[in-house]
Amino acid sequence: MTDSQGDQQGSTPEGNKPAKKLSTRPATSLPKRRGNTWRNWSGGVTETSQLAAGPTSETAVRALVIGAGGSGLKVKTVGSGHSFNDIAGTEGLRLHFDDYRGLVSVNSQTRVATFRAGTRMHEVHDLLAEHGLTLENQGDVSSPTIAGAISTGTHGTGLGTSGLSSMVKGLRLVLANGEIIYCDARTHPEIFEFARLGLGALGIIVEVAIQCVPTFRVEANESAEPLDAVLDSYVERARAADYFSFFWFPHSEQALVKSHRRLAEGEEPEGLGGKNAAKFFDEELVQYWAQGLAASVGTVAPGMVQKLSQFTSSLTGSRQYVEDSVAMFGNAKRMRYNELEYAVPLEDGPDVVHEIRRQIEAHGLTVSFPIEVRCGAADDVPLSPGYGRETAYIAVHRYVRERYAEYFGVVEEVLQSAGGRPHWGMMHTLRAPQLRELYPKFDEFVELRDRVDPDRVFDNHYLERTIGE
Repeated sequence: MTDSQGDQQGSTPEGNKPAKKLSTRPATSLPKRRGNTWRNWSGGVTETSQLAAGPTSETAVRALVIGAGGSGLKVKTVGSGHSFNDIAGTEGLRLHFDDYRGLVSVNSQTRVATFRAGTRMHEVHDLLAEHGLTLENQGDVSSPTIAGAISTGTHGTGLGTSGLSSMVKGLRLVLANGEIIYCDARTHPEIFEFARLGLGALGIIVEVAIQCVPTFRVEANESAEPLDAVLDSYVERARAADYFSFFWFPHSEQALVKSHRRLAEGEEPEGLGGKNAAKFFDEELVQYWAQGLAASVGTVAPGMVQKLSQFTSSLTGSRQYVEDSVAMFGNAKRMRYNELEYAVPLEDGPDVVHEIRRQIEAHGLTVSFPIEVRCGAADDVPLSPGYGRETAYIAVHRYVRERYAEYFGVVEEVLQSAGGRPHWGMMHTLRAPQLRELYPKFDEFVELRDRVDPDRVFDNHYLERTIGE
């Protein structure tokens, strides 16, 4: 490995356009900090580190890593705090990149854009729009940082694309010894392969180069349908749509199906306009007001949850409209919750949902939040839950004031029995021996970590459980 150009602000080969400005839009849903105490978005994880810092350059990151390593302190970075477990926790030195954000460059020929690590996903879209570009897919939350999103396996839905990590074309990393490297498919390819989704174990990401596409619009089709019918046609419909997902409110028989088709440039579907009152009704009343009411009531009167879930499900209707892809992808989450998600083989998705329904009924559980089912293409990112197989992503949630252990435990047992792989940023109970069986290149990742961080500068309790001590 050779040291790169210190405080370089991103390479700009021919075709790249330097950024005209940095993003100054305030981030949403920032984690709370009180001195050296930090709490994640849901409030379920609180940690107090010995030191905290917000570097604004690669040189500063390098100096902090070297200093911490020499003092025996562990180093971790935190983004928006949208992980539901302690993957970002540390008792040593905590770094945040709130002041290291923005677009570094855009290559107009390859459509690869480079961002600083702390850039929030909503800022990514705002900055790309100035260049007529966007991401092909994204997760459903807009506040995570780009470095945090790729490091934990954030994904959207649709069998035409996979997770954000598979779109990464290059990374700038600060390694445990302070060395700053650039890695891609040709330069340090062994590091690049794993660092695209590296759990923060291989180094500190300071820049992300990601593949973009020209901006586009989608024809959105939403409908309320019987759950059994949706499950019977799930795989077929997932293959027929560009983006496909559904939500099911337990204790009801209805599912809200969302099927989106990318429009060709200049295409204008007849009779369809933009967002309308029905769309607003669904987002504001159904997804927030009614769902929030059910969650709140569930903490004091669990017996009412079933009726409220049935009522909420009955409010959803069918609608078609056209919108920009950005509006479809990410949004700010106003209701706080905890979440567990696993990725199971696509073809098994319907049977798994059927079994979850049976187990909810068998255990007499009351569930106020809908179960979300998405899909994704197979990818080549070694620690991606979608590695090597088409995937159905199944997620369950609990309002932050509700107890989640029993419900999550029941669902997780079903998902594990189906060979599911947990989302690295969500709640899960798997340990290194179990995860090794799920990921063919798990041992290669561990060996690489041994080489680039032999002293475990970037270690924490989460990595001890999931990767091994």
